Amino acid sequence: MKRLARQFEIRLKMKKVLISDKISEFAIKIFEEKKINVDYKPGIKNLELLKIIKNYDGLAVRSNTQVTRQLLEKAEKLKIIGRAGIGTDNIDKDAATEKGVIVMNTPFGNAVTTAEHTIAMIMSLVRMIPSADYSTRQGKWEKSKFNGIEITNKILGLVGCGNVGSIVANRAIGLKMKVIAFDPFLNIKRAEEIGIEKVTLDDLLRKSDIISLHTPLTNETKNIISAEAINKMKKGAKLVNCARGGLVDEYVCRAALESGHLSGAAFDVFTEEPATNNILFDAPNFIATPHLGASTKEAQENVAVQIAEQMSDFLKSGAISNALNFPSVTAEEAPILKPYVKLSYLLGSFLGQVSPEGIKSVSLELEGKAYHIKDEPILANALVGILESSSATVNNVNALKIVSGRGINVSSTKHERRCDYETLLTLSILHEKGERKISGTLIGGYMPRIVNIQGIPIESAFPKNALYLRNYDKPGFIGQLGNMLGEKKVNIASFHLGRRTKGGEAIALIEVDEKVKNELLEEIKSLPHVVRVNSIYFK
Repeated sequence: MKRLARQFEIRLKMKKVLISDKISEFAIKIFEEKKINVDYKPGIKNLELLKIIKNYDGLAVRSNTQVTRQLLEKAEKLKIIGRAGIGTDNIDKDAATEKGVIVMNTPFGNAVTTAEHTIAMIMSLVRMIPSADYSTRQGKWEKSKFNGIEITNKILGLVGCGNVGSIVANRAIGLKMKVIAFDPFLNIKRAEEIGIEKVTLDDLLRKSDIISLHTPLTNETKNIISAEAINKMKKGAKLVNCARGGLVDEYVCRAALESGHLSGAAFDVFTEEPATNNILFDAPNFIATPHLGASTKEAQENVAVQIAEQMSDFLKSGAISNALNFPSVTAEEAPILKPYVKLSYLLGSFLGQVSPEGIKSVSLELEGKAYHIKDEPILANALVGILESSSATVNNVNALKIVSGRGINVSSTKHERRCDYETLLTLSILHEKGERKISGTLIGGYMPRIVNIQGIPIESAFPKNALYLRNYDKPGFIGQLGNMLGEKKVNIASFHLGRRTKGGEAIALIEVDEKVKNELLEEIKSLPHVVRVNSIYFK
């Protein structure tokens, strides 16, 4: 009986993931192997999903589930959304970030499959295979009607040359095509490695015999193939879209096919899906497939395995890979970063509690061993500490978005110079009335400790409850303060002092057994030589 109760208790503590779309069962097996509870509910209705999403730490989807702001508002425990595939148009990433939920995808799992589908569409288009097949099966023999073109020595223009585009380029070069590409993120060295020429969009439109799209749908790329773009194309050019619906103005494309300016087009994706009716369907020389780019057995298994492994690694160890709204952290990096994350959070918590409103900027400096670690997660957790007292929903995913919304500038700097400590973090806040600064280190590589406040050396742990005082270094002050706390039955657990110069500005961090009430803070402020006093709490 005790054993069953213990097993039930362990199961309750296990992370829980919902799979709401149909994906390979390999994903379920991986979650189970990683000791993560998993519910497989492909095709779940939206109303039911809204009711149960509060129970889950993770949500794995494909393209059918619409992860809306409304759904995220109901997701009380949700920490991660995993998209088994590349496109995340069905996920409100802004709302997820605001909620503090990581969104990750699998950009490599179906790249080969999508690239191969693109090549198949190109071949079908230039040889008019679908129309020829239909005509032949109708009992016609219209050999002269279907006079295609060779692709050898033709120019293939790629709009976007990332994971999929580069594979398409490789296959096309193997078919003796010349490949050019427009991609703002493609550098010349990478283009040379692939064996293609990097060009401007205008040059690509003007030179290409066949244009293939391989870019995500963003505000910048929506309708990138517009009336203006099509007018710049060669007369008789062909257009292929196996990337995202919305990259092409479908009405303009229809007109270009009818006029003959475009001699053909092949689309696997459409502005509205499922595309049961579309302006292009009865256009001349048009080929349509129902979003089959990733629809192979191998691709389905690959993306299912990858997303299950990525989500499991995050839920079990904090490792983050292929996230769209947070820097990647490998499984090897996560345990190394953990004590730094804690230290930066505590430093931020201190500044957040003692700093006034009107923060203008936040800066983080890393020295010693900290020079070699990834700074983005460290900075994110420092921001969490700073914002926590004023924003109940802040976490390391949405912290940067919150400070950006408040107009606060954020920066981090690494110093390779030698410092007095094995590793050192210094966090600074610039506000309307001045600057606040605190430095901390790790004792033994994992114990966070304060070493400097406002340029004044002081050695202290981060006590649960503490008084932070700034005062002038005068004889009798500590005695007066001790007597006052004793009279109020406030027990001092530890007392840490630092001063800038003899008789000058000094600070004290006093660990107490319980939080000091506001009435007592006011009495302490009335003591001679006290500049300020704050009650501090560290988690």
